[in-house]
Amino acid sequence: MRRELRTSLISIVVLTILLGLVYPLVMTGVSQVLFPGRANGSLITQNGKVVGSRLIAQPFAKPVLDKHGKPETTSSGLPVLAADPAYFQERPSTQTEYNAAGSSFTNLGPNSTVAEQTFKSNLDAYLKLEQPYNHGLTATRVPIDAVTSSASGVDPEISVANADIQAHRIAAVRHLPLSEVMKLIKDNTNSRFVGLLGEPGVNVLDLNLELDHITGGSR
Repeated sequence: MRRELRTSLISIVVLTILLGLVYPLVMTGVSQVLFPGRANGSLITQNGKVVGSRLIAQPFAKPVLDKHGKPETTSSGLPVLAADPAYFQERPSTQTEYNAAGSSFTNLGPNSTVAEQTFKSNLDAYLKLEQPYNHGLTATRVPIDAVTSSASGVDPEISVANADIQAHRIAAVRHLPLSEVMKLIKDNTNSRFVGLLGEPGVNVLDLNLELDHITGGSR
């Protein structure tokens, strides 16, 4: 009995050290050497300042001003924000400010009234933003990712179809040729994984940083 107990305790200690300490340290060290960018969160820096991550969406919004030109606030004192027309917009999120610390999906079924109202609200907001620059744009032409959130709620990519619709607004607001904006979309489109899995996606942060670079803007 004592022998089996001693063997079990030794096994627990050895396996804990190997799998709970040595293995994680080795994997961390290897990843830092071979893939330092990915290991540290795929962060993007600009002028020495971290502006985001390629893995996490972020809002591209600006304060809403009242008739006196002052920022509007909510009842809790937070600023009221609206989509900035000068930037490509991420897909809707279930998280405030695309908070990756609490990423999740809505968990609402297809017959949910809440889901229907949420998607309708997102669709109305999308059409309101894009229709002035896309005459003839109707709800049937709006890509599904423009009105629904992803499984994580912080997906950094949008569909090519979504980006193409937004390109008309960007070209008009930024005073750029539409062909140049379309080329930027193509240059920032990630292909299917190993050419087979998933769908091509456009990384919004990379795309918006490229826009700022060519137009002299900044975030």
